[in-house]
Amino acid sequence: MLLDKGDHIILNSDVYGGTYRALTKVFTRFGIEVDFVDTTHTDSIVQAIRPTTKMLFIETPSNPLLRVTDIKKSAEIAKEHGLISVVDNTFMTPYYQNPLDLGIDIVLHSATKYLGGHSDVVAGLVATSDDKLAERLAFISNSTGGILGPQDSYLLVRGIKTLGLRMEQINRSVIEIIKMLQAHPAVQQVFHPSIESHLNHDVHMAQADGHTGVIAFEVKNTESAKQLIKATSYYTLAESLGAVESLISVPALMTHASIPADIRAKEGITDGLVRISVGIEDTEDLVDDLKQALDTL
Repeated sequence: MLLDKGDHIILNSDVYGGTYRALTKVFTRFGIEVDFVDTTHTDSIVQAIRPTTKMLFIETPSNPLLRVTDIKKSAEIAKEHGLISVVDNTFMTPYYQNPLDLGIDIVLHSATKYLGGHSDVVAGLVATSDDKLAERLAFISNSTGGILGPQDSYLLVRGIKTLGLRMEQINRSVIEIIKMLQAHPAVQQVFHPSIESHLNHDVHMAQADGHTGVIAFEVKNTESAKQLIKATSYYTLAESLGAVESLISVPALMTHASIPADIRAKEGITDGLVRISVGIEDTEDLVDDLKQALDTL
């Protein structure tokens, strides 16, 4: 692996629940030490670096609150301190954001999501522009046998062919859905980097060419979130994202349920937080369906 026993990783604090679970419950058993920090302020990264720190891992935008980290500054900090820099670029896809061009060493994608795009393949990929890292990663892949089967590979390539078309339609719908959410009295707050008041909005606009189809927003409580989901017709209850179908979930009960409640509360992942992944359905249908569901609250 890229890390050894005793090595230290720095991650953004509101990371995907599966990543949190893997690092805190699996990697730590092999002697890997982990710290979660607020990477939206890059000074926090510098302050968290130890002599044993070997890797900086960030999601931007993050899951589920869509917080934005400055990729270029993060890459510069990592290089200055001899760290391997990693960005999980699943939310943005290469169509809208390219961390390798901003100095990042390794980019990860859950190809199950936007790249596949049709909820019929489970895949992941890693990309690097560093020849030495590429050799190490290829050796690890060969040694552990982590390869994709031919049918899954075919499905993934098929999905990538329409990535641009899907992302453009998703972005058109995202803008209209956000307008409706911001105006609805049942919605307490909306989280998305396209919103001008969103923390590090300017950073996101400088490092990306578009937006993710994931939107998070708060309603009153868990019961309100459940009622909202039951009242929708176009949004399927599911943990995934990036599909042609629009999806809806409650992170505190689903994707981030493995994170202790006190940590979720500290990070702002409230019980009434709802996450949607906008699909390629008709924009007006998606807006109207979500609005009528919110009207029931």
